[in-house]
Amino acid sequence: MAENPFDEDVAARYDATSADMFRPEVLGPAVDFLVEAANGGAALEFGVGTGRLALPLSERGVEVHGIDSSLPMLEKLRAKPGSGRIEVTAGDMATTRVEKEFDLVYLAFNTITNLTSQEEQVACFENAAAHLKSGGRFVIEVYVPTIRSIPPGERVRPFDWQPTHFGFDEYTDFVGQILRSHHYWIEGEKMHSFSAPFRWVWPSELDLMARIAGMQLEDRFAGWAREPFTEESTSHVSVWRSAGDSSS
Repeated sequence: MAENPFDEDVAARYDATSADMFRPEVLGPAVDFLVEAANGGAALEFGVGTGRLALPLSERGVEVHGIDSSLPMLEKLRAKPGSGRIEVTAGDMATTRVEKEFDLVYLAFNTITNLTSQEEQVACFENAAAHLKSGGRFVIEVYVPTIRSIPPGERVRPFDWQPTHFGFDEYTDFVGQILRSHHYWIEGEKMHSFSAPFRWVWPSELDLMARIAGMQLEDRFAGWAREPFTEESTSHVSVWRSAGDSSS
């Protein structure tokens, strides 16, 4: 990745600024889904971050290994109770290899869009496939692009405005599918900001990446609770299966 915005300042406040993602009604279905997808085997998380999913998954008895390119985020993970059960590797999720095969590789919370070129995203799928046992699963949670909400000639779309937080996306490259997400938080008399590029990706494009990597779509849902995916869905959880026996 050409740019890694997850520095010490972001890592220090990440859990607090992502508090909604830690709510039981959000976290519970995700962990349940991943436990089932692991099917009693080991799991590898791309973009493990501070361990939002890896820690509760480990508590459920799943052997978890994590990869992340941000050392400050990994330090936050290592400081948490139970993190000793999780092996971590510092590196880019598109290229970093772990000397182990897994029954499940997963990435959540739009992490695939951190890779800002199609080539990197394809490499991420190939890296996932290289880590999977025959018949293993690759699971991604990501938003559905909202391009139809952008009027012709406009490039900025606010997505959150609250007394202590304001956020907007700046669409910088419609051809390359790049936007820059901007966040501003007010904490007392201080203001913190975060800005980073992301590459949006369509469900059908992800399916093609999976085919390139030797995987086939198994399921697609609108969320971790397995809600039906429709043309109005704003996000999806997709499951691809590697070559091999898919009957188990």
